[in-house]
Amino acid sequence: MKNEKSEIRDGFKFRAGHVALDFAATMAARLKPLPLELLAHPSDLGRWLRAAGMTDAMPEVTQSDLSLARTLRESIYDLALARIHGEELPDEARRRLNRIAAEASAIPQLAKNSRIHYLGKSRAFLISLARDALVLFGSESGERIRQCEGETCALLFLDTSRSGDRRWCSMAGCGNKAKVADFRRRQRLNP
Repeated sequence: MKNEKSEIRDGFKFRAGHVALDFAATMAARLKPLPLELLAHPSDLGRWLRAAGMTDAMPEVTQSDLSLARTLRESIYDLALARIHGEELPDEARRRLNRIAAEASAIPQLAKNSRIHYLGKSRAFLISLARDALVLFGSESGERIRQCEGETCALLFLDTSRSGDRRWCSMAGCGNKAKVADFRRRQRLNP
């Protein structure tokens, strides 16, 4: 899928380094008592698909598409946590992902500007997303999935650092907050 430099597009965070892990971030504040559903309405899913670069135009999204999207998102999140913790993949999440990925996906097309465009409807875009997730979880890259170490952050990301020790979803976000907090703590201990 399209790779944009900006971490926040149309109100959605794209910090993960992989579109499937970015999709898991559409449930914000997972570690807080009241998580925030960013896919509250079908139009929210359309906005996310466009912000992710899966389509240039706002797609028509049905309530059924939205329900499928939420199911896919939670399956991705559950499978990612299992990979992070070195656990066996949860059967139900794995079956849901396989079932979704088995349907007809969007059709990739290479444009003159070297970008990939996808043809299809919202459901087909979700199926393409499921296939991307399936490849991630079933490959060696799945061993590099991490969860942000930010105190209240639950974002997932693909650690592509050479050393494999990335700790935060973003240096500009959680990384900076952690470094500032550590600096202040040291200042209090060493006045």
